[in-house]
Amino acid sequence: MTLPPHALPPHAVPPHAVPPHAVPPHAVPESAPIGVLIADDDPLVRAGLEMMLGGAPDIRVLAQAGDGAEVLPLAGRHRPDVVLMDIRMPVMDGLAATEALRARDGAPEVIVLTTFDADEHVLRALRAGAAGFLLKDTPPGEIVDAIRRVAAGHPVLSPAVTRRLIARVAEDGQDRRRARARERLALLNDREREVAVAVGQGRPNAEIGALLHLSVPTVKTHVSSILATLGLNNRVQIALLVHDAGLLDDPPDPGTTGR
Repeated sequence: MTLPPHALPPHAVPPHAVPPHAVPPHAVPESAPIGVLIADDDPLVRAGLEMMLGGAPDIRVLAQAGDGAEVLPLAGRHRPDVVLMDIRMPVMDGLAATEALRARDGAPEVIVLTTFDADEHVLRALRAGAAGFLLKDTPPGEIVDAIRRVAAGHPVLSPAVTRRLIARVAEDGQDRRRARARERLALLNDREREVAVAVGQGRPNAEIGALLHLSVPTVKTHVSSILATLGLNNRVQIALLVHDAGLLDDPPDPGTTGR
């Protein structure tokens, strides 16, 4: 007599006899961990970051670079999802490395590591396409969370930090920068410009939708269209462009909002 599958010892049950829902959770393949490349000229900082990130089960440090010139070949070899990039390094600094890296197709996201929270160097990195920046004294849990957010496509600058940063940008060439920014924003339609200004104000999608009487999916569509039309990488760059255009200098006209 043939016994039913449930009566057989586990090793004797043929695979086709086990329904999918009976597979234990640990047997289901997990998603690949977030690959990280650390670039810093201080070996103690690199070691500390690697040790800290080693405690996160969904993050894996793939390689370390001691200067910006090492980042490009290492990124090509290991294909990380996120690069933690120091600014001041020998041979090639983190700014030049960020610009070169982000110019590549399929480039990893870059989080700039810095000891200061508002500086023209940091702004240059953001313009080059960095997803944001972290202070080196940021608590470990926040660094891990920032890596996860950036890997998911979300910048790590809070609206308050963004405003403080761009408020301290050097004013040299402001008129020229404003004219260029307005020329680029002229490529958008009226609704896209409204959304861009709201992004520049640091508003999340839900708040933009409520302000302009749009659904959240529609707001996301507009943001995606803005990024594609202007050749930008993320919301931070939208905010910087809106700021350069001077569109945050004056309060919005209530009569024109939500048309």
